[in-house]
Amino acid sequence: MLKKERQAHIIQQINVHNKVLSSDLSVQLDVSEDTVRRDLQELSEEGKLIKVHGGALSKSFHFTLESSTIYSLPEKKSIAYKAMQLIKDGMMIVLSGGTTIRELVKSLPPDLNATFITVSVPIALELLDHPTSEVIFLGNKLLKNAQMSVGAEVVERLGQIKADLCFLGTNSIDANFGISDLEWEIIEVKRAMIKCAHKTISLAISEKLNTIQRLQVCKPEEINMLITELDADDPLLTPFKLKGLTVL
Repeated sequence: MLKKERQAHIIQQINVHNKVLSSDLSVQLDVSEDTVRRDLQELSEEGKLIKVHGGALSKSFHFTLESSTIYSLPEKKSIAYKAMQLIKDGMMIVLSGGTTIRELVKSLPPDLNATFITVSVPIALELLDHPTSEVIFLGNKLLKNAQMSVGAEVVERLGQIKADLCFLGTNSIDANFGISDLEWEIIEVKRAMIKCAHKTISLAISEKLNTIQRLQVCKPEEINMLITELDADDPLLTPFKLKGLTVL
């Protein structure tokens, strides 16, 4: 595979999943990890991603004071619009992080009166633009790569909450394996978020459907609803419907 082809694959994977591991890319591309690291370094120098230890992050996922291009923005806006219809005054809602969740927050009515709980720094900052809603940030150890708080204290505090809805920004989702991610600390927090809510709603662009990461967040049966940019009758969503998920 030529270098341009390798790097195009890397960019595609990082756009879809927000984070990639050098070891995974090495297997996918059938090249050494040294080759992958050189590709990541070159793409980082070109400003196309953020190189971190063991892999790389999407620039759009990583919050900065400067504006950045959001991958699949029209699709994420469509998902945000659908998700917004589920939120009513008086609700208590748990939010994870990610660019789709950020679009959801941006789309909320300015006069909404609800309580939002989040572990994500960027999401908490976006929520500050909604003065009629209460914002609770659960802070503890800050995982810099994901810009979210993790750890036993966060998990414990989530266990003391009974929320109406949990909106999960989703890395990968498969009808048989469920939701999966890459980092154990993030997974522990997401599991606690799912347990503390009456309903769990996965937000995912269609490119994330039928993909699997290394670690399982939850089984498909633990998800109540899946929202994508697709029409509800799209064949790609049929396996999820058969698992009992409501799709929007």
